[in-house]
Amino acid sequence: MNSAIRTKLSVMMFLQYVIWGAWLPLLGLYIGSDYLNFTSIEKAWIFNAFALASLTGMFFGGQLADRYFAQERFLAFSHLIGGISMLALAYQESFWPFFALMMVHCFFYVPTLSVTNSLAFANLKDAQKDFGFIRVWGTIGWIAVAWPFVFIPIDWTKVPSLDQAGGMLNWLGVVLSPEVLKTGDAMKSALSSTFTVSGVSSLVLAAFCLTLPHTPPAPAAGQGFAPLEALKLLKVPSILVLFIVTFLDSLVHWCYFVWTSSFLPELGLPKNWIMPAMSIGQIAEITTMAGLGFFLKRLGWRRTMIIGILGHVFRFSVYALGYYYQGKGWLALVILSNVVHGFAYAFFFATVYIFVDENFPKDVRTSAQSLFNLLILGLGPLLGGFLWNWLGDALKTPNGPIRFDLLFLVPTVLGLVASIFLAIFFHPKAKDPVPEEVPVLVN
Repeated sequence: MNSAIRTKLSVMMFLQYVIWGAWLPLLGLYIGSDYLNFTSIEKAWIFNAFALASLTGMFFGGQLADRYFAQERFLAFSHLIGGISMLALAYQESFWPFFALMMVHCFFYVPTLSVTNSLAFANLKDAQKDFGFIRVWGTIGWIAVAWPFVFIPIDWTKVPSLDQAGGMLNWLGVVLSPEVLKTGDAMKSALSSTFTVSGVSSLVLAAFCLTLPHTPPAPAAGQGFAPLEALKLLKVPSILVLFIVTFLDSLVHWCYFVWTSSFLPELGLPKNWIMPAMSIGQIAEITTMAGLGFFLKRLGWRRTMIIGILGHVFRFSVYALGYYYQGKGWLALVILSNVVHGFAYAFFFATVYIFVDENFPKDVRTSAQSLFNLLILGLGPLLGGFLWNWLGDALKTPNGPIRFDLLFLVPTVLGLVASIFLAIFFHPKAKDPVPEEVPVLVN
């Protein structure tokens, strides 16, 4: 593969996930009771803007990119509109304007997740071998945007000079302590800067997309409604099973984003360390993505995906135990358990994307990616946003704190059910009855 194209695809993935990673991890904290004070239902609707957008994104983005527009031009336009709406979000404090702008951003951003995958696959010679090396730059982008937020919430007027602190180590100890964090409106302003970073990154990517390899619709494009053609592939038993399991795993996955930023401070983690603590999973994802081709060729589709689901099971089990026992030792273990988040994402979700690319007709692949994003970013989070917020309210104690140990048992059990279902029923093989033009699946 041409090194210049490889570099451009990597930059595309980097910026694509900077946009998302800048605002999502701290969204639950920002719109919660200490700052914007949205109700549980309002919070659920805001989180579900992403999910609602994925429902329309399959038909909007998939059809346009598969049938009518070059993918790089579709990306440029979508990121332009998405960036402008994200910049405006930084200045909203009431629910309806906030929700409306979030919907606009997500409506244009969500389809780009499928289109960036499709554009990368279209310009790769060996998807199993090369996609992980390209997609890993998205993970690096997520991490790169997370770590500066350690320092943004710090009130530097409370930080002594190096001489006053008595050396670099003592100075760092003060900088990283919760005593020097901003409070009230100052902290709210620091948290709102996540939207500014995201919006600027989106505008930069909009311009950069015009330099990407020209990727027009497939030669067979124009024959039928692409999303409907993709839906027809659910007649294949293995694809239907994978569709169901993907829904269950996305439901489990979304619990992490709804509650982790509120859960970690309950265990004593300073708020400016939330994003770095959550980014540990993305650090692990770097090595996992890079080696994904190796594991796929040796473990096959099914075993690789099962390992991914069990990663969620392990992490939420540690969360539940960490809250039950608490203490500094458990806080460290809870944070370290996020290492498996990277394995869980790469081994399941990234593997699903590769599986779709290799087993769906070329002229509907963007729509096929959108079909599974409908679950990963749509139906799973849509139900999960309401379920996990409702469950949090239901498990509040009379004194106010949530029984997180009981809450995290639910995604643990759900993940076990999904992995068992996949192990028993997902066996793609040549004897599966396939619709016309659907390639034969191999294990």
